Amino acid sequence: MEKLPKIALPIVFVVVVLIILLVKSAVTIGSGERGVLYETLGDGVVTDEAPLDEGFHIIAPWNKVFVYNVRQQELFEREMSVLSSNGLEIKLDASVLYQATTASVAKLHQTRGEDYLQSVIIPAIRSATRSVVGRYTPEQLYSTKRDAIQNEIFEETKKILEPQFIQLNSVLVRDVTLPPTIKQAIERKLKQEQESLEYEFRLVTADKEAQKQIIEAKGKAEANRILSASLTDKILQDKGIEATIKLSESPNSKVIVIGSGDSGMPIILGNQ
Repeated sequence: MEKLPKIALPIVFVVVVLIILLVKSAVTIGSGERGVLYETLGDGVVTDEAPLDEGFHIIAPWNKVFVYNVRQQELFEREMSVLSSNGLEIKLDASVLYQATTASVAKLHQTRGEDYLQSVIIPAIRSATRSVVGRYTPEQLYSTKRDAIQNEIFEETKKILEPQFIQLNSVLVRDVTLPPTIKQAIERKLKQEQESLEYEFRLVTADKEAQKQIIEAKGKAEANRILSASLTDKILQDKGIEATIKLSESPNSKVIVIGSGDSGMPIILGNQ
């Protein structure tokens, strides 16, 4: 009975050590994540192999695994202060959709680390935004060129991020805030331009309607000219006789025809 504790103690110690080693060796990578293996007794970050995929993994207990989210993420940059081409200060809100490049997430960890959002992405989007906005006037930013500006910011930011193992999916300019006086002046100008366009449209419409009426009048005149040229006295006399006969056959009329007119047409003296 006295020997049992002496035998059990080493066994318990071994079991505890094995449990600790198992806990240290077991790594679970969640959905949308990848693991970067760091070999403490080796060459450090393992970059020549694929990162650890989703699921359960066993590693050497002296090694480490850094877990990275490789799903698309959003950075919302609110009221970035930038200058237009004429030196006016403008506030711009933008959303940046990005993600760590899955295949090269180990290199991202080795070169930039887990805080790559603060050290890489935010400075990149701010720098690109200032560069692009500085080429445009406030009026262009507020109205006609917003899509072009958004695309240019995306392309310039992408050039900065791609070599640093970060995938840029989209940049969305959500709002542009101008100084109140500039905004009011632009809105007045846009309103005047819209009214001018409406006035020009009415003029064009009226001109087209006038041209239409002129064409119709010319067509009618030409038709009358052709009709007049085709009518002879004989034709007119026959038409008159036909009309007179139809009138005399009307049950509501009593027609007396005597003699003829200068043109040879019957003369209607009266009816009841």
